[in-house]
Amino acid sequence: MNTSILFPATLIIAGLIVAVLVVYLILIIIALRRAGNNLEALAGGLQKIVEDTDPLKDHLGTANGALSKLLAGLSSVDDHLVAIARVLKL
Repeated sequence: MNTSILFPATLIIAGLIVAVLVVYLILIIIALRRAGNNLEALAGGLQKIVEDTDPLKDHLGTANGALSKLLAGLSSVDDHLVAIARVLKL
């Protein structure tokens, strides 16, 4: 081959490689910016959830205490039903 053809061909191939890399890097930058925007929206949504559920913590203690009492009563009923089932051989 003629060396006068190799040099321009090498420059063209190198230029194409650089162009492809530039395109990929630009696409990566666009994808990262979109991801950043989505993460920002997600963080805002999570913060809104925290703010909206903050008043619940005062009521959850009361509900939890009532449910604990209910559990004790239901456990007692369950024990009685098991005893009745044994007597009736069910």
